[in-house]
Amino acid sequence: MSTLVLIIIVLIIAFFLLRASILVVPQQRAWVVERLGRYSKVLGPGLNIIVPFIDRVSYRFDMRELPLEVPAQVCISLDNTTMTVDGVLYMQITDAVKAAYGSSNPFLAVTQLAQTTMRSEIGKLHLDQALSSRQLLNAAVASAVDEAALNWGVKVLRYEIKDITPPGEIIRAMELQITAEREKRAIIAKSEGLRQQQINTSEGQRQQEINLADGRKQAEILRAEGEAQAIRLVAEATAQAIGIIGKAAREPGGMEALQMQLAKDYIDKWGNLAKAGTSLVIPADLGNVGALVSTALAIVQKQGQQVSPSTGSQS
Repeated sequence: MSTLVLIIIVLIIAFFLLRASILVVPQQRAWVVERLGRYSKVLGPGLNIIVPFIDRVSYRFDMRELPLEVPAQVCISLDNTTMTVDGVLYMQITDAVKAAYGSSNPFLAVTQLAQTTMRSEIGKLHLDQALSSRQLLNAAVASAVDEAALNWGVKVLRYEIKDITPPGEIIRAMELQITAEREKRAIIAKSEGLRQQQINTSEGQRQQEINLADGRKQAEILRAEGEAQAIRLVAEATAQAIGIIGKAAREPGGMEALQMQLAKDYIDKWGNLAKAGTSLVIPADLGNVGALVSTALAIVQKQGQQVSPSTGSQS
């Protein structure tokens, strides 16, 4: 009975010893082992065996990229303006031994160094430059911290500023400046629009005046051409009528017919004047119609005699 109990005890002790000597390290982890208080080795991912009660896992590090919050701090710019700056530091442990023995707390050391570097970089810039140069500040902090963190087994991948907050007075002044700048741009844009509108209006009026002038010019030309054509047609018609009358007067009985027509036209014209009721000054011998008709016939006969020789010479 005592032998069985002893065997069970031995088995239990062996189980616990075996369990304590076998370690399974997860992926992307690094465990630092110390043997009797001194550094022994680094356990990588997978199955590892140590000596129980002699070897001890002192440090466990996550080798993945880690975001580290950098607390907000007050910085003073080159123009003595205070501002509050916070950020996020992305880091990765690349050497577990240096991370274990290079610094008592590498995470705190990296955070403090990031804060001091940010204060130093902000002090080199004016407020406006600090607000518009986030990328430069991020690169400067990441480079400075990464250079110092090599002894701590830490690789700084990048630094990102979360927020830069100036004092309330500065923010209100900036808002007023932005509002004034926007109003200025709006006034300039409005004036440019009015200027372009006036230019377009004047150009339209100018083109309209040109078109109207061209239209009036063409109308005057057409009117003059029409009047000239009418005068020419009237002259031609008058010439033809005179020629026909002269030819008819040379025919037998033509002179008597012409006398009768002239007397008739004369009487008709004076009769119409009497009907119009207008005041006229007339000759004293108005009743001597025969004398007037004889005078007109004499003129016609004279013209007929002048036309006859020329006609005969042409024939």
